[in-house]
Amino acid sequence: MYDYGNWFLVIFNIILFLYFIKSAFKPRTNTDWRTYKILGAFIVALFAEMYGFPLTIYLLTSFFGNKIGLDFTHNNGHILNTLLGLGGDPHFNILHITSYALIIGGLVLLGKAWEVLYKAQKQQRLAIGGVYNYIRHPQYLAFILIIFGFLIQWPTLITLFMAPILIFRYIRLARVEEREMIKMFGDAYIRYQKETPGFFPSVKMISAEVFNKRITSKKL
Repeated sequence: MYDYGNWFLVIFNIILFLYFIKSAFKPRTNTDWRTYKILGAFIVALFAEMYGFPLTIYLLTSFFGNKIGLDFTHNNGHILNTLLGLGGDPHFNILHITSYALIIGGLVLLGKAWEVLYKAQKQQRLAIGGVYNYIRHPQYLAFILIIFGFLIQWPTLITLFMAPILIFRYIRLARVEEREMIKMFGDAYIRYQKETPGFFPSVKMISAEVFNKRITSKKL
């Protein structure tokens, strides 16, 4: 069975995911559009192999032969499942569920971050509320979560090559934006920078906030 060559599904999924990401991210500046286009290239490469031409499977089969038992059905395109020897429908196992959790979580985080950022830009103030209270770069973390989510679900040689480049690019963009924020907000942003982690929330900070909320609710 050959489950590829369906270019309609390639185009449909590319448009669908880019639409959802754009809706959540809402790019406005040139930097925003560059960020969006970079992830867009990753999405195009991903779905071109998922439903169009299985380049990675061809190359792996050519190199390993039948040693790893790869074929050209869609299920075996979930290469991690095949390599790890996971049985059953790959769309319902732990890897696929984890993949969707990361992708959906990334999209939700993008939307939450944009709400805070939009209000802050409108009022010309520093974005420090909502998800920005826990990390300085929730939007870039969201993109990284989406990338990892897709890699777990459908790794390809091209996307595996692109992923570290994209992540490095997002980290670099975050550093550039921080320098711009320091120019705009001065000491206020420097204090925020010292108190708030960049990409990964502090467990200590979250625990303290949960504790304070519980104390406040008990007093009320």
